[in-house]
Amino acid sequence: MIESSLFLGVFMFCFGGLAFMLQTNHLLNCLLSLEMMVLSLFFITFVLFTVLSFDYLFPLVLLCFGAAEASIGLALLVSLIRFQGSDGMGASSFKC
Repeated sequence: MIESSLFLGVFMFCFGGLAFMLQTNHLLNCLLSLEMMVLSLFFITFVLFTVLSFDYLFPLVLLCFGAAEASIGLALLVSLIRFQGSDGMGASSFKC
């Protein structure tokens, strides 16, 4: 049971990293794959802390950092769409 849960968490993290490396056309795809990686880390720490009977403070702090990362990413996405007109990550998106 524990091994399969940890394997699922590691699989989710690797799949999120692979999606982040392969789907670089749009900013929203990059943000969703990063959020998947953060949620898989939360899942792994929650499973480990449940098995080891530790306090649940660290997984909750990790979840709060993930929510803050998502809100900052969405704010950047909205400002990029407002100024560029799309969320495309082409070479001309980040020129000064």
